[in-house]
Amino acid sequence: MTDRIEAAAAELRPLLQEFILWAPDNAPGSDPDLVGPVALWHRLIARNDVGLWKRGDLRTVLLERMPQVVEDPDAAADGMITAVRSYLTFLSSTGRLSPGSASLETLLAELDEVEDDFVDAMEDTIAERDWDEEEDELDEDEADEGLGDFEPFADEIGALPTIRLRPDTELAEAARGVTLIAQARDLALWVGTGRKVGEETLLTESEVDEAVRTLGLPDARNIWNLWNLAIDLEFLAPDGDDTVSVDSDTAAWPFEDDDDVLDAWMLGLHSLDYGDPELDDDDLTLALSGLTRALLIRVLLADGTRPVSSLREELAEAAAEYDDLGADAWAAAGDPLASVLAWLTGYGMVTVEGDAVTLTPLGTEGLVHMLDDEDIEIDARPAIDAMTALDLLSFSADMSEEEADEEFAAWLALRDPERAASELLQAAAEEEADALVRVQAASLVGSLGEAAIPAWQEALKEPSLRPYAATHLTQMDVEDAPEPTQADTHWLILDMWTISAGLGRPEFVSSLHDIGPAQTLIGLLDVIWKVHHPHVEELLDLIGETHPDKQVVKAAKRALFKARSGR
Repeated sequence: MTDRIEAAAAELRPLLQEFILWAPDNAPGSDPDLVGPVALWHRLIARNDVGLWKRGDLRTVLLERMPQVVEDPDAAADGMITAVRSYLTFLSSTGRLSPGSASLETLLAELDEVEDDFVDAMEDTIAERDWDEEEDELDEDEADEGLGDFEPFADEIGALPTIRLRPDTELAEAARGVTLIAQARDLALWVGTGRKVGEETLLTESEVDEAVRTLGLPDARNIWNLWNLAIDLEFLAPDGDDTVSVDSDTAAWPFEDDDDVLDAWMLGLHSLDYGDPELDDDDLTLALSGLTRALLIRVLLADGTRPVSSLREELAEAAAEYDDLGADAWAAAGDPLASVLAWLTGYGMVTVEGDAVTLTPLGTEGLVHMLDDEDIEIDARPAIDAMTALDLLSFSADMSEEEADEEFAAWLALRDPERAASELLQAAAEEEADALVRVQAASLVGSLGEAAIPAWQEALKEPSLRPYAATHLTQMDVEDAPEPTQADTHWLILDMWTISAGLGRPEFVSSLHDIGPAQTLIGLLDVIWKVHHPHVEELLDLIGETHPDKQVVKAAKRALFKARSGR
C-alpha cells in the first residue's frame, strides 16, 4: 500500500504545485497546504482520475476519511473547507476538472452541505486527541520505554538494507486469506442488526457460548479480541445507546477490489496489540504490554527471520528491564510468546516453521506502514520484479546517483533494452505535468543507445516528449530524424525551470541567470509564452515575482498576459 500512496502523491504533486502558485492571486483567503490530504485521499478511495469529481466524493473524503488521517484538526476545522472550495474553483477555471465531473456549482453546493458536519467531525477528533494526549502524559515515562516502542531501534532500522515490498495485487491476495479477518466477519454477521448489549458485559454467557460455536473457536478466550477487531475493521459498529449492528458490506469480505481489501487490512493493523498476553492480574498484564510489537521489530532487524528460542530469551530480559514486575509477569504467562505468535500468524504477518519465525510480505508492509506513522525512516521500495517504470522514476528522484544507477541496472536486467525504453517513455508520457519524471526518463532512455530508437520514434507523437526524442534521434544521426525546433528548445528550458522552481526560489533564480544576461532572458520571454507547456503560466508568474531585474519582471508579466489571453 505504501507504494500506492507514494505513486498517488507523486501524481498529484505537480497539480498541487500549480494550485499553490495560483492561490495567492485568486484565493488569497485560503491555505493551499490544507488541500493536499483531501486531493490525495480523493485519488486513493474515490477516483483514479485526479480531475474527476462527482457528487458524493466530497462527503466520502471529508466526512469518512479526513477524521482518520488529518494531522491538524484545528487547522482543518478553520480552513479546510475554504481551501477545498478554492481548489475546486482552480480545477474548474483552469480546465482541469475532467469531463464527467459534476458542475462547479454542484460541487460547491455539496461542500456547503457537509461543512457543518465536517467541523463537528474535526471537533470530535480534537476532543479524542486531547483525551489521548492526557492519557499519554500520564503514562509518558512508561510509553517512552515500553516493550513495543520502536524509537530506540531507529538507528538500526535506518541502517537496514533496502526493504523490498511486494505489489498490491499480491498483498491483497494474501490479505484475503487472513484467518482473523474472516473470523471477525463471521462474528459481526452473527451479531446481526440491532443486537442489544449489556452495560457491564456486552454479551451474556449463553450468547458468548453461541458465538464460539458459530465461529468454530476452541474456547471463548479470543472472543473479545475478535469483537474489537470487528470494530477496528468497521464490520461492527454501535447504532444506539445499547445496540450494535453489522455493517452492510461485511458479508462481501473478502472484497473483490484490491484497494478495498488492503484498506480493510490496514484498518485492523493496529489490532496486533491484541496478541499481548492477558493475565488475571492487570499489573502483570501491563508489564508485558507491547510484547507483540517488540517481537516484530526484532524479526525485522534480523533480516526478516529469527529463531523463536533466541527471541524468547531476549524478550524475557527486555521485559524484566522494562518493568519491575516483568520477570514475574513472564513466569506467570507460561509461554508469553504463544498468544503473540498466534495473533501474528492469524493476521498474516508472520509464519512459524519449527523454531523459525519469519515476516510475510504482509507483515513487512504493515511494519513499514507503522514505522512511517511514527516518522521513523526506513528504506522501503517495491521489489525489482514488481517495480513499474513510474516507480523507478519516482524513487530515483530521492536517491544518490550511484544508488539510482544500481536500481536502474537491476530493473533493466529483467527486460530487454527496447522494452525498457518503451516503458520508461510511456510512463513519462502519462505524467505530462511532471517535468522531473520526464527528464529522468529521457536520461535513462538516452543511456540505452540504438536499442531505444523505436521508442524515441514513437515518442515523437507525444508533445511533452517530442523535444527529447528529436534531440536524441538527431544526435544518433537517425535517418529522417526531425531536427529540434525552437519550440522544442523552449520546452526543454521550461522543463528545467519547472524542476528548479520545485527546489526553491534561490535555485529557480539561479536557473534564470543560466540563460544569460537580462536582455537575453527578456528576448526569450517575448517568445516562450507561446509554448503549450503545462507550467508556462505559473513559471512566468514566478519570474515576475522573483527576478531582481525590473525589466525582466516587466517582460515576464507582459508574457504572462499574452499566455493567458492570446494563445
